[in-house]
Amino acid sequence: MDDVRIDRTRAHELVAAGAHLVDVRTPEEFATGAHDGAVNIPVQVIGQTIDQHFATDATLVLYCRSGMRSDIGARMLRQMGYANAYNAGGIGDL
Repeated sequence: MDDVRIDRTRAHELVAAGAHLVDVRTPEEFATGAHDGAVNIPVQVIGQTIDQHFATDATLVLYCRSGMRSDIGARMLRQMGYANAYNAGGIGDL
């Protein structure tokens, strides 16, 4: 599997080009502050709910608090056919 981790510059490029920003933290964490335009889909439910939000051809840039949950989420989504799912790391990395 291709590496799902991207750096800050690439994340910004993708979002500027129309990629969707996905915050995979808990709703409680999301409520404390998130990036503008981010959709909150906790990693614990992303596999069951992603298709309610995005088609498999969507470009998704995931982030969390530290980058661990977004890595898990991006890899899970890739296995589900979301070939353009990326891990941008932690919220501070953006």
